[in-house]
This record gives sequence, structure tokens and C-alpha cells, in this order.
Amino acid sequence: MLLSSPAYFVFLAAVFFAFWLADRNRTAGLAVILFANCFFYAKWGWIYLAIMPAAASCDFLLGRAIDRSEHPLLRRTLLTASILLNTGLIVSLKYLPWVAHIGWILPVGLSFYAFQSLTYTIDIYRRDASATTNYLAYLCSASFFPTMLAGPITRLPGLVAQMQKDRLVDTRAGGEALFLIGLGLTKKLLIADYLGETLVNRVFDLPKLYSGAEVLAAVYGYAFQLYADFSGYTDIAIGSALLLGIKLPANFRRPYAAENIADFWRRWHITLSNWLRDYLYFSLPGLRSRWKIFAYGNLILTMAIGGLWHGASWTFLVWGVIHGAGLALVRLGQALRAAAGPGLFKLPRVPRVLRIVGTFHFVAFGWIFFRAPNLSTARDILVQIASMTVSFNNIPGGFGVVLAVAAIFHYLPDDWYRQSQDAFIQCPFYVQAAAMTLLVAAIQYVARTGSAPFIYTRF
Repeated sequence: MLLSSPAYFVFLAAVFFAFWLADRNRTAGLAVILFANCFFYAKWGWIYLAIMPAAASCDFLLGRAIDRSEHPLLRRTLLTASILLNTGLIVSLKYLPWVAHIGWILPVGLSFYAFQSLTYTIDIYRRDASATTNYLAYLCSASFFPTMLAGPITRLPGLVAQMQKDRLVDTRAGGEALFLIGLGLTKKLLIADYLGETLVNRVFDLPKLYSGAEVLAAVYGYAFQLYADFSGYTDIAIGSALLLGIKLPANFRRPYAAENIADFWRRWHITLSNWLRDYLYFSLPGLRSRWKIFAYGNLILTMAIGGLWHGASWTFLVWGVIHGAGLALVRLGQALRAAAGPGLFKLPRVPRVLRIVGTFHFVAFGWIFFRAPNLSTARDILVQIASMTVSFNNIPGGFGVVLAVAAIFHYLPDDWYRQSQDAFIQCPFYVQAAAMTLLVAAIQYVARTGSAPFIYTRF
């Protein structure tokens, strides 16, 4: 059940009404959410109804045990058990089939679930959070259906706390939820799917059939397709949670307006970059060493692991190493600038526009490896671009229009977005309903073949 499908919104409406009818009793409200979670997973596969409760129950018990224990060795042993449990889910579903050449029938990975669950036990181990005694609230949080397919990666202690509080949906929260859901559908169905179907997918399948200019256009198209697809999912997920009185963290902030690769990762998939920083990078040895090479090496290692988290493929590993090397170079440049001091000669600062353009092209270069099915195809794409052959015969006119619209809206100031959201929220409910109706009509006209799966649901 895709978050962009009509079936999902029928399901969401049913959950919304059932939850607010039952939530006068907090336990009954949580029971509705847990039932909705189970129903959502059952639509993907009945096996999830065995995997999810079992894994979540283990982490709940391990969290309680870590919280109660004062013995350092026991606490480390319990945390190790939780880490092995959750990384085992990722390895068994992503890497074991790659190594053993066997195929699993599970349509949805559990990597987002595993990352969220680890925030719970690690935070308790670090004494940044306390274990909950509310088993039902924990199960609802660990398996919360809006976040499970592609995030945002939510820190479970905070989500559990929200589940246990009294919640209300006022007109502002409802209007914001509808605005985000409408925005997400627009990004997904009117931008991402169109860019993918009209050029991007064809070029990345057979790049040798296209001119260098067409391949470059497809690379630009994929950059905005991926952003519209993933941020569109996030908007729908955050809006869905708001309808149940739950606030999820932001995951994107105009990433292609970044001025360097470190700034990019403060704007792109924010919850993953924060997770990698807080739970992986800070846990690696050598950070406090006077040898700065360890810090740079750990940046590359962290991003390489982040690349492999997306899947067992050399292309993901190369993509991660590229971003790790970029982060290390940014950190090195900052260190050299700080060491130079105000009295020494410094190179003139690159204008902001050029920094943004350069960072975007660095990111787009990395997306070639992220999207290509293998290294050979990535090489073919780069060779075609380097050939500098020019032909636009295979690019539909609508592709350029949609790509331009996507770029323009992406670079609009944040204030414009907030003003648009506020204007929608302040409209009467019948105006909001009319706007959503017009959006649905536009989607039916443009996306007649239905919605493609969200790109990040396969990770």
C-alpha cells in the first residue's frame, strides 16, 4: 500500500476517525494505532506480523534491562544484543541474499525500523533517555506506519513520549497536514514520476543510445526526481502523523541550495545524516586523537557505511566514499582556514552562487553512481557526457518544462513556502477541500498510469 495510492488515503481516513473517536481513553487510542500499524504491514506481507512484534518486544525488554542495570559490562552486553538484533535484520534482508545468491520474497526492507529501534537502546545506554514502562506505547512507536517505509528516522524515546501524551488536532494542525499531503502528492506524481518515466529511466537503462547532452539532462532530471520523490514521501508521512497528533522531524531543507557538501548533508535526509553522526561517527575510535587523519578517515568510513546501508552494491559504496571524501575535504579546508589566522594571506572567498552551483554538480556526479544499476553503466554515462555530443531529439518538450518548474520551486525562499502554508491553513475548510479536489483532478489527468513505487522504499 503505497503512500501515494488511493487505498492508503482511504486507510488513513479510517484510522483518523477511529483514533479520535477512541482517544478519549488513551489505551484505546494506542490500540487503534497499533492495529493500523499491523494492518499496514499485513498489506505488504503477513510475515511482518511475526518479525515486527518479536523484534520490538526484544528491544523493549533490553531497554528496560539496560535502564535498570548499573553494571558496565552487563549494560554493554545488553546493548550489543540490541545492536546485533537490529543489524541482523538489515544484513539478513540486504546482504545475505547478495552473498549467498538467494532471493527473499519480502517486498519491504526493515532498515528504517532497525535504525529507529537502535536510537532507543543506545540513548538509554548513554543515559540520554529512560526506558518506558508502557509496552503498548513502545509497540505503537517502533512500528508507526507513516515512518516505516522510508522514514523520517525518528528517535524512539521522543516518539514514545508523544504517544503517551494527551493529543489534540486543531484546525491549524489539520490544515498543515492537508497542505503537506497535497505538496507530497504534487512532488511525487506531477514531478518525480513524470521525470522518471519520460527520460531518466530510459537513459540510465541504456545510456549509449543517447547523446551526451541528453544523458546530462537525465542526470539533472534524476537529481530533481530523487528529491521530489523522497521529500514527497516525507511530506505525506509527516502530514499523516500530524492527523494523529504526532510531530515527526523535518527531513529536507532545500538541499540543492547548499554551499558545500557538509551543508548539503545538513539539508538532505537530515534524520539519516544526524543518525550517522550521533550513533556511528561519534562512536568510532580516534576522534580525540591529535592525529587529525583519524577524523578525516572516520568521515569517509561513516559515509561508506551509509552508502552500503542503501544496499549491497559497489555503486552505493562508491557513492558513499565520494561523499565521505567531499566531507573530509570540507573539514580539511576549514581547519586550514582556521590555522591560517587573520594576519596571513588567504585566498578570496568563492562567490555564494558559484559555491551552490559547484556543490550541486558534485552531488549530481555522486547521483550517477547512486542511480546506475552497476559500475559499468555509471562509466558509460560518464563517457557519454564527456563525448560532448549534442542532440535533444529524445527529450520530450514536457520534460524541460517540468524540470524547470521543479528547480524554480526548489530554490524559492523558505519564507515563500511558509507564507503559502500559512495562507492555506487560514483558508476555510471548503476552500482547502476545493484545492485538494483540483489537485486530485490534475493528478488523474497527468498521472493516468498510476504511481511508481517511492524510490527510498526499497532501502
